[in-house]
Amino acid sequence: MHRERRRIVIATANPGKFREISAVMADLPIDWVPLSELPPIEEPVEDGETFAENARLKALYYAKATGLWALADDSGLEIDALGGAPGVYSARYAGEPCDDAANNARIVRELAGVPAEGRTARFRCAIALASEDHTLAEADGKIEGVIIDEARGQNGFGYDPHFFVPSLGKTTAEITPEHKNSISHRGNALRAIRPAIERCVRTESA
Repeated sequence: MHRERRRIVIATANPGKFREISAVMADLPIDWVPLSELPPIEEPVEDGETFAENARLKALYYAKATGLWALADDSGLEIDALGGAPGVYSARYAGEPCDDAANNARIVRELAGVPAEGRTARFRCAIALASEDHTLAEADGKIEGVIIDEARGQNGFGYDPHFFVPSLGKTTAEITPEHKNSISHRGNALRAIRPAIERCVRTESA
């Protein structure tokens, strides 16, 4: 008996995130649905104090709004010299609306005079899968690096041009999308949650 493939909405309006998530999960028997293919949905208020809380909140919100399972992530940059900022405010660090160039300009400005050894930072990602009434799976991931003043690279998005990974000798905007997916905070979180997604789909369709 043929069973329909599970449709799961990737709860982000960011095309870069959608590409990364769908690429890592491309071989699963799932049809990944972008928000752009659905009727307009008002964005939820992301008032969680942690990445995990916001990921859970968004997954449940979009699952209820669409009637589909929803996969949502919340991710951002933590800079040690700034006390962990921008953290959960990464996307809107320079204010509304979201503006990558303005966000990057603010962190460069705030790190003026901080020596290289004091510019340690990490990207963090929390990810959650939810049905309309409960969270099905959660995971997280991270990647360590340092912040540099001069933007380097044309790939990636957000803070990638300023996030330098010493072991690579490159920023995360200077590596290919495939390489980035293999090492990034989001890629690590996706690989961590993938077995649970497979189990949920298999159990639900059994």
